[in-house]
Amino acid sequence: QVRLVESGGGLVQAGGSLRLSCAASGSIFSINAMGWYRHTPGKQRELVAAITSGGSTDYADSVKGRFTISRDNAKNTVYLQMNSLKPEDTAVYYCNAEVVWLRNRQPNTFWGQGTQVTVSS
Repeated sequence: QVRLVESGGGLVQAGGSLRLSCAASGSIFSINAMGWYRHTPGKQRELVAAITSGGSTDYADSVKGRFTISRDNAKNTVYLQMNSLKPEDTAVYYCNAEVVWLRNRQPNTFWGQGTQVTVSS
């Protein structure tokens, strides 16, 4: 099995910064894309940022220029640096990874448990 564990959420004032981390562990052969999604009650879960194994990135328009996604392949970890935070960034942030299982060399998608980010005005 594979487990994704997020950390780094919390409460911050508008204009502040937070850094989220997500570490994957378990029966991992390799990891393809990794990403961060967020969910606010009453809205659909939305993609915030994604990064391929080669380092190519993609961002939601609402966070471009403020958030940066990165990864450490040796540590099976993905990061999300969030700067200039706004109250509308308040959400539960979920880590996502497409992991190639060690057991059968097949890709499967896994999710973290979520971490709350609250931005006060």
